[in-house]
Amino acid sequence: MRGVLLSMPEDAKANSLHEEATAYRSSTVPTPELIDELYREEVLDARRMKPEEKLLLGQQLFEAACRITLAGIQNQFPELDEKGRLEMLHERLKLQRRMERE
Repeated sequence: MRGVLLSMPEDAKANSLHEEATAYRSSTVPTPELIDELYREEVLDARRMKPEEKLLLGQQLFEAACRITLAGIQNQFPELDEKGRLEMLHERLKLQRRMERE
């Protein structure tokens, strides 16, 4: 909407679009101890998982990574259709496999 001037409705109050920023709480910054404890919990949770749960989780992680990559390809190459984006994703996956072998 470049070049278009929008006006507020006549019944709107002058400060109706003003927002108050939420206060930043420094206590929410994770400490190294908290980070270590959270990591330890993740490791223990992973150790308790059944092999089939780990396999399913791996597949879900891969699919999520592919969706993110496809979104990046679409952002980088907006002119590509879905078929072109999928071809580029396949090319990137092939490149990754070649790089892993080297």
